[in-house]
Amino acid sequence: MKKAIIAMSGGVDSSVAAYLMKKDGYECIGATMRLFTNEEIGINPEKSCCSLDDVEDAKSVAKRLEMPHYVFNFTDEFEKKVIEKFVNSYETGATPNPCIDCNRYLKFEKLFQRMKELGFDYVVTGHYARIEEENGRFLLKKAKDLSKDQSYVLYRMTQEQLSHTLFPLGNLKKEETRKIAEENGFVNAKKHDSQDICFVPDGDYAKFIENYRKKSYENGNFVDKNGNILGTHKGIIRYTIGQRKGLGLSLPEPMYVLKKDIEKNEVVLCKNCELFSKELDVNDVNWIAFDTPPESFSAKVKIRYNQTEEPAKITVTGEDSVHIEFETPQRAIAKGQAAVIYDGDTVIGGGTIM
Repeated sequence: MKKAIIAMSGGVDSSVAAYLMKKDGYECIGATMRLFTNEEIGINPEKSCCSLDDVEDAKSVAKRLEMPHYVFNFTDEFEKKVIEKFVNSYETGATPNPCIDCNRYLKFEKLFQRMKELGFDYVVTGHYARIEEENGRFLLKKAKDLSKDQSYVLYRMTQEQLSHTLFPLGNLKKEETRKIAEENGFVNAKKHDSQDICFVPDGDYAKFIENYRKKSYENGNFVDKNGNILGTHKGIIRYTIGQRKGLGLSLPEPMYVLKKDIEKNEVVLCKNCELFSKELDVNDVNWIAFDTPPESFSAKVKIRYNQTEEPAKITVTGEDSVHIEFETPQRAIAKGQAAVIYDGDTVIGGGTIM
C-alpha cells in the first residue's frame, strides 16, 4: 500500500485532499506545519492560517478520517527562508512573493525531507494544480478550474519533488471541494479561504515589518523622473510598483510608483502610461519542462499571480537567467516578483524578476 503524508493547514482544501487520498486506498498521516507563533510576531491568533484553531480543525478532520495527525515545528526555517527574505526584499526595494518561498523551502523541502525520513511515498497538498508524466518527465500543469489555478506559485518544483507529490484537487472546482467537505461533515466545510499572507493577515505589510525589525523607516522624498520633489513619503517600505492609492499627495494628475531608490530614500513617481515596459531580466530560473532550454523560444509569461500570461520571446542569458521580451508592453513590472513561463497549460519554468 502506498503511503502519503498530507499537508493539512486546517482549511477545506487540504482536508478534502486527505479524504480523496484515503478514498483511493492510501495509508495516510496528516501533518500541520507550525511555521510561527502568532503572538511572537504580534498578530491576532485567530486571524491566520497557523492559529491554534486551524491546528484543531486539521486534527478534527484527521480524526474523522481515522488517520494519525502530527504537528511539525518548522518555525526556525520559516523565519529564515520566508519572513526574513520578505522583510529584506521590501527594505531593498523589491516586491516579494512569500507563498512561493513557503512552497519552495517548507512544503517541498522540509516536509518533503520528512516524508522521505518516514519512509512515505508522497507529499499531498490541497493546491489547485496538476502533475502529469509524459515520456518519463513530470510536468506541472494548470488546474482544471482556472479561477483557482495555483501553478504560478509552484514553479520551483523539481523533477524529484513532482514525482513524489500529488495534487488531488487538480481536476476539481472549488464548489465541488466544498460539497465533498459538507457531505463528510468536516468542521471546516464552510471556512473562508485565506486571502492574505499568513503572517500578515491584515495586509499591513509596513506595520508588520516595523514590528518585526523593531524600528521605523525614515521619511523621504517623492520625486518625478527628473528628480523634482513632489512631496514626502512615510518610509520606503510602504510603497510598491504601480501603486497610486495611499500616497497622500495632491497633484494635478494621477501619479504612480515607478521605482524606489534605496540609496537616496526616494520614491519615483510617474504617469500611468510610463509604467509600461516590454522587457525584463529574470534570474534564479528553475526549468520544469526540460533540463536544458533552447537558446531562445516563444511562449507566454505571467509576471504576477492575478494576471493572464502574455506572449513573449525568452532568450537564455546564463546558467539560470533569461531575458524576456513581451509582444505588448506590460504594466508595473516589479523586481522580486516571479515571471512564470507557460506553454498552454504546462509550466515550462520560471524565476525571479531582477
